[in-house]
Amino acid sequence: MANADLNLKINQKRHQPFHLYLDRQIYFFTAHTYRDITVLHSIKRKSKFVQKLKDTAVEKDCEIIAWVILDNHYHFLMKSKKGNDIQTFFQNIHGTTSFQWNREDNKRGRKVWQNYWDRCIRSEMDYWIHFNYIHHNPLKHNYVKRMEDYELSSFNYYAKEKGYEWVMSVFEKYSVIDYTIEADDD
Repeated sequence: MANADLNLKINQKRHQPFHLYLDRQIYFFTAHTYRDITVLHSIKRKSKFVQKLKDTAVEKDCEIIAWVILDNHYHFLMKSKKGNDIQTFFQNIHGTTSFQWNREDNKRGRKVWQNYWDRCIRSEMDYWIHFNYIHHNPLKHNYVKRMEDYELSSFNYYAKEKGYEWVMSVFEKYSVIDYTIEADDD
């Protein structure tokens, strides 16, 4: 593998996991708020965050494939063009939103984001399981009883573009029952 295609970041701190940045790779990302504060408490704030995520992806020439935003965390699948842009992608999103929300909430200096975790997608099955995990997440956390009832995910986009039956066939083929993504648990 050429050096231009690989950038390693090693950090031994507990909540700053090892990151492997590769060009032209699909990643699953998850990020939690610091101490699980519910900073993404309103639909308006979540919607603005989705727009920030999409705008930053365009700016960094990345493709957001699937996403979900909850009160204290988010998940998304993204294809990177340049692996080196991933770190600045998160610095942009987390830095901008932290500053804005702290100003709005009158909480200057508050730590908003814990960090982010990433996983390179390794196979077609891995891709679809993470795709489904993202869309199933609002059910897992009891936000809604049906995935289509949660408006802050890409589920309804796929149901509209590909058809509800297609989405359900993907869930049937790549089940997320009892599937939990292991992150850096406290």
